[in-house]
Amino acid sequence: MAVDALSEKPGGDSSLPDHSAGRLTPPPSSRSRRRVAIDLSLLAVVGVVLVGAVAAAYGAVQREFYSPTAFVEQYLSMLEEGRTSDALSVPGVAVASADLEAAGLPPTAHDALLRSTALATLTDAHVVSEEQHDDFTTVNVAYTAGGYAGTTSFDVEDGAIGIAPTWRFASSPLAVLSLNVGGSMSFNVNGFALDKRQVSPEGVDADPTEAVSLLVFSPGLYSVSVETAIASTPGVAVLSDSPFTSVPVTVQAQPTEEFVEVVQERVEEFLSTCASQEVLQPTACPFGYVVEDRIASIPEWQIETQPTISIESDGADWKIPATPAAARLNVDIQSLFDGSITTASEVVPFFVTGTIRVLPDGSVTISVGGTEGE
Repeated sequence: MAVDALSEKPGGDSSLPDHSAGRLTPPPSSRSRRRVAIDLSLLAVVGVVLVGAVAAAYGAVQREFYSPTAFVEQYLSMLEEGRTSDALSVPGVAVASADLEAAGLPPTAHDALLRSTALATLTDAHVVSEEQHDDFTTVNVAYTAGGYAGTTSFDVEDGAIGIAPTWRFASSPLAVLSLNVGGSMSFNVNGFALDKRQVSPEGVDADPTEAVSLLVFSPGLYSVSVETAIASTPGVAVLSDSPFTSVPVTVQAQPTEEFVEVVQERVEEFLSTCASQEVLQPTACPFGYVVEDRIASIPEWQIETQPTISIESDGADWKIPATPAAARLNVDIQSLFDGSITTASEVVPFFVTGTIRVLPDGSVTISVGGTEGE
């Protein structure tokens, strides 16, 4: 028979004995301690990995978006896409007259070519290397400009706003095209039409023999040509690959065949008019004849040999260099000594010269002159 362990206390209450107030937590086992240590180690490893990942991601973002290489690549991509306004807004690109003058460049250089319509194609532009210096970083790039391979180096200054680095060009990537065009006031750069009077600081009083200064982007290929009704040239291409320097270009236009033909016709018409004068000394003409006796008939002239005209550049105008020709005079001459009459048929050599002036509206005036030959 089971014995009930309950006992009755005085007062008639009976209950289970209460030991909770004095209960002690048993110490953890060694297995539990090892498990906690492993968990803490894993957390530490995860923390280290996360810190490394954040650092690597920050470094990757910095290289991709905030490094000197990224800064220059963004500028190059703007030129590749023809975004000239955006390129000019890149820190360090735009320049003031004082900056140009301090660099020994013309302070009046015109910005007419700093537009997308004056750009040649730029492709495969990429950074080749970086060179760290004390105060700046040199970024070396390679590219293809208008089909020609080239390389350029840019100096980039570093700075910071907060934790994000910022950059600017230490010297502007713009250059100055010092362009001297002979034989024409108008010309084309990469197909973009310009006139010296538009870009010269002298305006309509621009000296046709003086070079004009034009700001251009680097890198970039610039092809200069003349294509007018009276003058043309196959063009000269120059690569602007050195930032903030002067790029000299000289282009000499040549008269078109049509222009030479027109001048030839005008000269022949002029000489024919001279030959129609029935005098020994045609007025304002390059030929004439002198006799000491008396003429007994009306002088008759005809052009024996027409000149073969050539045209040479004379600043923005043109000139006809001295060109040989000949006229024939038929006239009867009466001797003052004995009254006899002889018929003279003389070939009179002479030289034709001329000036050709190009007017502001593109038309020309031709003035023909000359001298008697020997």
